[in-house]
Amino acid sequence: MTTPPSYWRQRLQQIDQLLCATAPLWRPQPFKQQRPEWCKDYPELTEALLALDDPSLQVLNNAPVALTDWIGRYLPQVSRLHRLCGLPERLSAEYSPPENRFFDGIPGRKRTQIEAFVRGIGPVQSPLIEWCGGKGYLGRLLGKSWQQPVTTLEWNTDLCRMGEQQARCFGIPQRFRVIDLLQPGLQLDSAGQHAIALHACGELHRTLEQVAIKQNLAALDIVPCCYAFGVEQQYQPRTAGLSLQLSRDDLRLAVTETVTAGQREVLSRDREMAWKLGFIGLRNRVSGCEQYRSMKPVQKAWLKLSFSGFCHKLAEREQLHLPGEMAWDEFEAFGWQRYHEVMRLSLLRNSFRRAIELWLVLDLVADLEAHQYHVELGTFCDRSVTPRNIMLSARKSPTYKEQADGI
Repeated sequence: MTTPPSYWRQRLQQIDQLLCATAPLWRPQPFKQQRPEWCKDYPELTEALLALDDPSLQVLNNAPVALTDWIGRYLPQVSRLHRLCGLPERLSAEYSPPENRFFDGIPGRKRTQIEAFVRGIGPVQSPLIEWCGGKGYLGRLLGKSWQQPVTTLEWNTDLCRMGEQQARCFGIPQRFRVIDLLQPGLQLDSAGQHAIALHACGELHRTLEQVAIKQNLAALDIVPCCYAFGVEQQYQPRTAGLSLQLSRDDLRLAVTETVTAGQREVLSRDREMAWKLGFIGLRNRVSGCEQYRSMKPVQKAWLKLSFSGFCHKLAEREQLHLPGEMAWDEFEAFGWQRYHEVMRLSLLRNSFRRAIELWLVLDLVADLEAHQYHVELGTFCDRSVTPRNIMLSARKSPTYKEQADGI
């Protein structure tokens, strides 16, 4: 069963309207504002969020469905958005895994993603172009599965060389091309071919979508990622008539969910946030200014220092003079208190992540449909494998292809 072209466009318009109407809820960042304005408008929700114990916080952070259901008790518009974000699972194609040595060098989670992509893509009937392919694992597996030649495009010369060696080892017709895919006026001899991209970041997957349209690709399968990459200030939508405007910060929100971080990484991330918040409290006290000022990324080595050592490093970088005597325990405790509040208040913002991500993907879908592509959307794997699990599959309309070929 295929999806009618108007279906995705209508879904995009509905999500667009709801995200615009709810922007005062998801746009403020609790890290930057001690109490966002919505806290006054929704005191019941605010009280319930701040009262969450650590186990409940962890459950809601790790289960998007449970989070939207919980927030939806207080804000019905979140439940409506959640229903609009539902996507079908990609139908699994026939796939016979090759011998294990074929996957030598691939981390287990990455192998799972690659094999899920291969299952979700369906028949491959044209030569393949692998976009940002690295060592070419995905293209090599698809080429082997569907007996199609593969061209892997990658800017890193070393990765191309290693990929060529592996392709020769398995006797697969795969060539590598070292190329900057973001160069102005990019030209590829790719008409009629099938492009694939697994987790191509931001401007890279957007460029591929434009290449597909301009150079008349027969098919396109993309799993987008890192939507903020390549956007300096504001995202420029491809679809006319949309009201939502997304900043670079808004785009980052769409990809803040992670499922792969280890315990040590989580503890380091938590300490960094708490110490930054403690330093902000200290800076405000010393400078007498409560207005939030952006902070550059900190060096990871600073997190191995004491809290006072960490603050001295930041103060030196910001040219902030610290008094000789400081109540370090007080400011560190303040930072951890703010951390606990930020984590809870941010749950509201987090409940909009998938809607923003889907809006971005549907913008590409509408553009492809406007250029005679039939598009299907679905999830190609469970979010435990990767939260970036939306697969966009576009196929050129046969009628349009006949017209283009002069038939």
